[in-house]
Amino acid sequence: MRVVVLVKATADSEAGFMPSTELIAAMGAYNEELVNAGIMLDGDGFKPTSQGVRITFDGDSRTVVNGPFASPNELVAGYWIWQVKDMDEAIEWAKRAPNPMPGPSDLEIRPLYEPEDFGAAFTEELREQDSQLRDRLADR
Repeated sequence: MRVVVLVKATADSEAGFMPSTELIAAMGAYNEELVNAGIMLDGDGFKPTSQGVRITFDGDSRTVVNGPFASPNELVAGYWIWQVKDMDEAIEWAKRAPNPMPGPSDLEIRPLYEPEDFGAAFTEELREQDSQLRDRLADR
């Protein structure tokens, strides 16, 4: 099963405070453990929302809203994508992570949809299209 592990934002991450050398080193070592165990597929950190935009959809209408956005506890500062056996394995790995922020912080683990989750709506034609797109992404 694939999961995304969301690193929730804090006031410090939204203010753009950079991590210490020690935290960068600890995260690098942890990421290396994840990669060596075959768990980590991808991961990265986000710049503060003050440097981002949102596109709001309403029917055919599109509105661009410049950051910063809502309170930090509603935002995401980074992510990992992991391949794990089950949610229990994801939780065990997440509990081993260095605290990603200088103070209190949260990780949120969410399973990703897999093709079989869509049932009959995900037709053979759509499965083939999805497979081709994934192959193209893997070739980059």
